[in-house]
Amino acid sequence: MDSMKKKKLIDNSLTYGLVIACWAVVQIMMATGHMTSLMKGLLVPLCMYVILAVSLNLTVGILGELSLGHAGFMCVGAFSGAFFTKLTAEAIPNLQVRFILALIIGALVAALFGILIGIPVLRLRGDYLAIVTLAFGEIIKNVINVLYVGADANGIHIAMKKADLNLQEGGQVIIEGAKGITGTPKAATFAIGIILVLLTLFIVLNLMNSRSGRAIMAIRDNRIAAESVGINITKYKLMAFSISASLAGVAGVLYAHNLSSLAATPKSFGYNMSIMILVYVVLGGIGNIRGSIIAAVILTLLPELLRGLNNYRMLIYAVVLIVMMLFNSAPKAIAMRERIMEKFHKKNAKEAA
Repeated sequence: MDSMKKKKLIDNSLTYGLVIACWAVVQIMMATGHMTSLMKGLLVPLCMYVILAVSLNLTVGILGELSLGHAGFMCVGAFSGAFFTKLTAEAIPNLQVRFILALIIGALVAALFGILIGIPVLRLRGDYLAIVTLAFGEIIKNVINVLYVGADANGIHIAMKKADLNLQEGGQVIIEGAKGITGTPKAATFAIGIILVLLTLFIVLNLMNSRSGRAIMAIRDNRIAAESVGINITKYKLMAFSISASLAGVAGVLYAHNLSSLAATPKSFGYNMSIMILVYVVLGGIGNIRGSIIAAVILTLLPELLRGLNNYRMLIYAVVLIVMMLFNSAPKAIAMRERIMEKFHKKNAKEAA
């Protein structure tokens, strides 16, 4: 048992160390002037994609359920967080305080939607669950596209048409249908993004190593056996799903506060976004948190780094996808990684002795 705890501690330390090392490298590059403006613009999105990949891995890898609605939870978090930031601009002048509160609200609203969707949806399995979560993501995006939300002295008003809001003098329209929310302050920074990544890792890794995490993985491995020993299937599935949704909401708030305008476009919150996040999880290794981080970083940076190659850019991107898939899924590659990790653990054990 002690050796297992030491192994988990080393694995978790490597994961945290990887994130901190990336932060240190970026700081050195920025200090020495080797960071281009294009790369600087990708730093916050990188943190966002890492959070999304790690949080989805909680549902797909740890819980063992295929969800294609992760972009929907991100959308809910983004709009609720940005809405709060704009609504409380006068009441809370300090932008950083508003941003922190927006992160909490985005996480809570996304978790609430995760619970509301999870209660009926988690009774389904396999393809049926994937189809329903995909439908949820598309419904959320399209509903926000037709909503007009404003605020005045009488409170918050919601309508399907701008003219139906009937705002008093001094009132403001915050969400304008397909235009979304404009004028959101850019409060997101790379440092905040790294802190949120570390917080996400802390939540997910601690959950995995807890009693609840072991119950969730028991449900994934054998539902009938888990139920036979008294594990509450609904409770633990809903726990994993809602935590995953709340972390996606945090990523959404980070995304919203990295842009001056926010709209529920197919590119930002549609089906393709959910699939892209799932690709990060699959290529990084289902259930492998550190792999999700590496896959998210590589696959986000690669198209931009290869932009100068024009026609060959997407060809190289596809080759990298295939190589990563083979590295994470091929039996020989898995056996080789296990041998390397075993040698690494033995070396650490000898040094500790």
